[in-house]
Amino acid sequence: MTQSALILVDIQNDFLPGGALEVPDGDEVILVANQLIAGFDLVVATQDWHPINHGSFASQHPGHEVGESVELAGQQQILWPDHCIQTTFGSELASELNTNRIQRIFPKGTDPLIDSYSGFFDNGHRRATGLADFLKAEGVRRVVIGGLATDYCVKFTAMDAQVLGFETVLVQDGCRGVNLSPDDTSDALKSMAAAGISISDSRQLI
Repeated sequence: MTQSALILVDIQNDFLPGGALEVPDGDEVILVANQLIAGFDLVVATQDWHPINHGSFASQHPGHEVGESVELAGQQQILWPDHCIQTTFGSELASELNTNRIQRIFPKGTDPLIDSYSGFFDNGHRRATGLADFLKAEGVRRVVIGGLATDYCVKFTAMDAQVLGFETVLVQDGCRGVNLSPDDTSDALKSMAAAGISISDSRQLI
């Protein structure tokens, strides 16, 4: 049975340079991801997969702008540009990513009424994506996580993995942050370390 799995979080066109929700230097995670993929028997990916009217989009809240916060389904929600809309080019995994080795892709953010930063649950922990059950069925005890973005979807995926009982490793050089505020990525790394998540470098894992 597989003991370790690589989770690639949201390495999608809309998060790359020129995308609708561009993560600075987001394309730099692709090379790291491809190097890591070669060393794992089990590789999975998450994919933001939003309906066109998703409630996290600023366009759905007249009078509000990107970066503002509103309440959505009882959760505080940062408003984002329209991004990763189902079946669009922006929602596709990056073409340079070695998707041949990805055994399964877990869509998230599919409910227009609530966002889903984590690859495991929506933001209210009301509905699971099936990722945890899949990993446990495969005998996974340790997960290694990289992707986009450090301060949002990567962080929440890693935090949930740790709470679910997986030994969790974050590949720091395999992630990039949005940084709506300058310290968001560094704060996210501190929060993950404080939660018991190992912060590593791809060179230690390859």
